[in-house]
Amino acid sequence: MRYFRAVVIPDDEGLHPIDRAFARAPDVTRQLLHNVNLLEDGTAMTMYQLSGDVDTIRDICDSPDVYEYHLAEGPDSVTLYAHFEPTETIAELLSLFQHHQLILDTPLEYTERGGLRVLVIGTEETIRSIMPEIPDEVTLKLERLGDYEPEADRLYSMLTPRQQETLQAALEVGYYQVPREATHEDIARELGLTGGTVGEHLRKIEATVLSAITPR
Repeated sequence: MRYFRAVVIPDDEGLHPIDRAFARAPDVTRQLLHNVNLLEDGTAMTMYQLSGDVDTIRDICDSPDVYEYHLAEGPDSVTLYAHFEPTETIAELLSLFQHHQLILDTPLEYTERGGLRVLVIGTEETIRSIMPEIPDEVTLKLERLGDYEPEADRLYSMLTPRQQETLQAALEVGYYQVPREATHEDIARELGLTGGTVGEHLRKIEATVLSAITPR
């Protein structure tokens, strides 16, 4: 099996009215999208992981495009289950994945710039064939294409969204090349962070991964 990892960047209308509203709300942060399914009747179901003001989240969900929703408040996040009317763009995108029997590896992660990082699993032929069929309203920024390795993906999923983004930026600027091509400050400029914060994230990443692969 093969996979591709990409960042989905919707146009100004967003993937859905409530998703666009979450993106614009100053007191709400989209963290993860745990699931999204297109149902036989053309409606869709999704499960978000959010943080921020619960009243704002509830106000956004009180939309005519949302048929039903439930909120579960945790200590650090809010889980939203929603049954909604998808836009033509998201319905077309989900139908494309279903038609070609591709698997969306969840959870999907929101980037700092508002894109949605996805990992899609399928045969190489199928993956290549869908690229021209991606809706024009969506930009797909391909990050990686390779053999799907569940163990590597499990390790990656052990990192927090912020750690994953830091690791991606470190790889892109050459921090882990030999010889090293970038510093903490180079990564920090990519992410809008301080060099000290980047260094802390990288130490936690390395501790998590090394602890997981070292025999005990």
